[in-house]
Amino acid sequence: MTWQIDESLPGADEFVRLRERVGWGAVDRAVAQRALSQSLYSVTVRDGDTLVGMGRVIGDNALYYYVQDVAVDPAWQGRGVGLAVMAAIEGYLAESVPVGSCVGLLAAEGKEAFYTPFGYTRRDGSPLGHGMSKVMQPA
Repeated sequence: MTWQIDESLPGADEFVRLRERVGWGAVDRAVAQRALSQSLYSVTVRDGDTLVGMGRVIGDNALYYYVQDVAVDPAWQGRGVGLAVMAAIEGYLAESVPVGSCVGLLAAEGKEAFYTPFGYTRRDGSPLGHGMSKVMQPA
């Protein structure tokens, strides 16, 4: 099987389905549509017409950015889909985010190591839990 990556938003219905498949629970379709419409950047991975992975960036588009909704259908995990999603996100951040801005994310428990090759570090002892962040550096 092959997959294709594209800088696009998923549809609200398929976003809801992917969230459920990765175990994040159900969300109302209208809420999903509103959340997606606020994205600064989004990338999708598809097998034909089927959404198998995605990720997006949200934030104030000035100082604070958050990597959000990096999700890969469990049947597609371990095939490089997540790495491709993060590579696309990191390309966007490198080109679009001002030096000195903070890029954060909240990793699912046990998934923190996935993000460390991209420069994210664990914030142990934070009142917000085990979030990860990095400060953008000059290229």
